[in-house]
Amino acid sequence: MPATPHHVDHVDHGERIALDAVDLLITGGTVVDGTGAAPRRADVAVRDGRIVGVGALDPAARATTVIDATGLTVTPGFIDLHSHADFTLLAAPDAEACLRQGVTTVVTGNCGLSPFPHTPGPAPAPGATADSLGAGQWHDAAAFAAAVHEARPVLNVALLVGHGALRTAVMGTARAQAGPAQLDAMRALLADAAEQGAFGLSTGLIYAPGSFADRDEIVALAAEAARHDLLYATHMRDEGDHLVEALTEALDTARAAGVRLQVSHLKAMGPANHGKVRQALALIEAAASDGLDVACDVYPYTASSTRLTSRLPGWAMDGGPTALLRHLADPATRARVLTDLRPAVGRTFLPEGVILAQLTPGAYSHRIGDSIADIARDEQVEPAEAVLKVLAAHHGEAMIVNHAMAEDDVDTVLRHPSTAVASDGWVLRAPGDGHPHPRNFGTFARVLGHYTRDRSVLQLTDAVRKMTSLPASRLPLPDRGTVAPGQVADLVVLDPARITDPSTYAEPWQYATGVRDVLVAGEPVLRDGEPTHARPGRVLRRTPPTTPRPGPPRR
Repeated sequence: MPATPHHVDHVDHGERIALDAVDLLITGGTVVDGTGAAPRRADVAVRDGRIVGVGALDPAARATTVIDATGLTVTPGFIDLHSHADFTLLAAPDAEACLRQGVTTVVTGNCGLSPFPHTPGPAPAPGATADSLGAGQWHDAAAFAAAVHEARPVLNVALLVGHGALRTAVMGTARAQAGPAQLDAMRALLADAAEQGAFGLSTGLIYAPGSFADRDEIVALAAEAARHDLLYATHMRDEGDHLVEALTEALDTARAAGVRLQVSHLKAMGPANHGKVRQALALIEAAASDGLDVACDVYPYTASSTRLTSRLPGWAMDGGPTALLRHLADPATRARVLTDLRPAVGRTFLPEGVILAQLTPGAYSHRIGDSIADIARDEQVEPAEAVLKVLAAHHGEAMIVNHAMAEDDVDTVLRHPSTAVASDGWVLRAPGDGHPHPRNFGTFARVLGHYTRDRSVLQLTDAVRKMTSLPASRLPLPDRGTVAPGQVADLVVLDPARITDPSTYAEPWQYATGVRDVLVAGEPVLRDGEPTHARPGRVLRRTPPTTPRPGPPRR
């Protein structure tokens, strides 16, 4: 656009800010600033990638680019606190599914899974393998960050390091207790990640190999995270029959380690457990009242998406997918897996609601989009047997969409003041293969449209806070998450009346609508609803403390 003369008038702590020239102005919009404050009509001025004024304009100065936001809402860029984009971003650095929702930063390395560290060297202990999604592909955080930099992403990336990756790097995927030397090795790898700018440690205690860790191991690593002032994010050991016990373990771990705690995608799986989120939130509130730094996040859907192997008894994954295939090929061991799987059927494992989402080529590839119950009926076998048949035919790997939650529970968690919005997604571009969860394409739009505009579960100001300043505070990212002078100009212009999530379980490959413009560090990456092909994103680095905090004694 041609240069236009403008002047920014902003009152900040009593000062009047006058600007002779700025790089970009967003004019005429209603600012929802991310703090929860009431919306206000204001213009936003950007220079050198940062916000330099928020207020009213007069025609006394210049701007290189002007974005007219009349009738629209201006917000901070959304921060996806729980993403798995580290496994897809290098292949899809344009991340259009994120941009069209207004996401400008993704937090990766969740659920104990991260693409680092990887430590080639002596063979693991007998029986241990490394064929697991917990296994890293890059030597360390710095190596992965360099790969992301080379890919030139459109958005920012903040890294967590996964406990599953740490454990696999040191111990393989064996079901074993970590000894003192192995704990020291994991702590050292975690410390390296912290020094290289990682923001936190994550666990996936429902997934192998993380599920093999005992409490002492998790406390030791969480204490190391605390020494470096990292966040500890956990996918807990159970989200169904033992949800309360799993949350109690997470809270006790955080207390023992002195670490900040983020409870990932809080939910209650299975009709027998619906309503338990109220007890879980009460426990979180009580812990916070006692001084624990704890919060949670949620995605706005009643279905999860995960690996089909997560339905199996934990021991079945001892040694990873290759070992699982051996178990399934042995009649006696297969029978034991069936025996242990059956009690979950109808409680936390609902065969009608477990939908095949993605499979490698094999006998059931044509059944993507069908449920385990469909397959069981067609083959005249019990649902537990259908699970094992699918896994055996697809190398022990299958992704599912799992319908097992209650809408009232989603509303309850979403309303809670400590809850951030997060996608738990990894699909960054449409179209593609398989039948992915619609959360990949619609999480943030769904909160603003379905839950805020249409159902009034949230007010717009609080919905935006849960996507911006709240997740920014958890890492923390002090210069992101609000529309204020000095903040990095990650900004979104959207239409609250039109924002919608067309992606459905039946037809997932659809982008969100209603986000018109997105800026990353002041550079437009979405203009008038279309990508600009600019790639200003980068890997964000947490500044390590000058002196690590003391932690509990190492055992």
